[in-house]
Amino acid sequence: MRQTIRILGIDPGSRATGYGIVEQHGFDLCFIGCGVVRSTPTLAMAERLQEIYEGIRAVIDSHAPHHAAIEEVFVAKNPNSAIKLGQARGVLLLAVSQYGLPLQEFSPKTVKQAVVGHGLAGKEQMQQAVRALLKLSASPSPDAADALAVAMCCANHLAVARAADRKRS
Repeated sequence: MRQTIRILGIDPGSRATGYGIVEQHGFDLCFIGCGVVRSTPTLAMAERLQEIYEGIRAVIDSHAPHHAAIEEVFVAKNPNSAIKLGQARGVLLLAVSQYGLPLQEFSPKTVKQAVVGHGLAGKEQMQQAVRALLKLSASPSPDAADALAVAMCCANHLAVARAADRKRS
């Protein structure tokens, strides 16, 4: 019996948080939706975090995913940027956990390897790979493409784990 799983992928950001939703049927993937949750740059950080939190909750409410995946924080050159990214990621983790969704975290390198085949792919290469693999008519924005790639990486890991479980049974 083929199980259908809806997966929310999240590419965290303090200004723009990408999200992407795919459905997995066995090893097949189907595009459901994607977009970007934006915060208002002129607001105080606490208010921007509230916008990110409410935005991702609205995405979860409207798409009802069964599973979520988020990209891990990369080491930024600017410590201030890394702190802001960590704060945004924190409110995203909180939102996901409040829905009780199983959550997996993946490094940017792991996501790129899963979608493109190597861990050094650039933004444009990721957009093209996501567009081709999901058979989209146009490339999503870089943030949405990264989030879709996170969801696709998670789908691959879930499918492999299910196959391994069946083999052990």
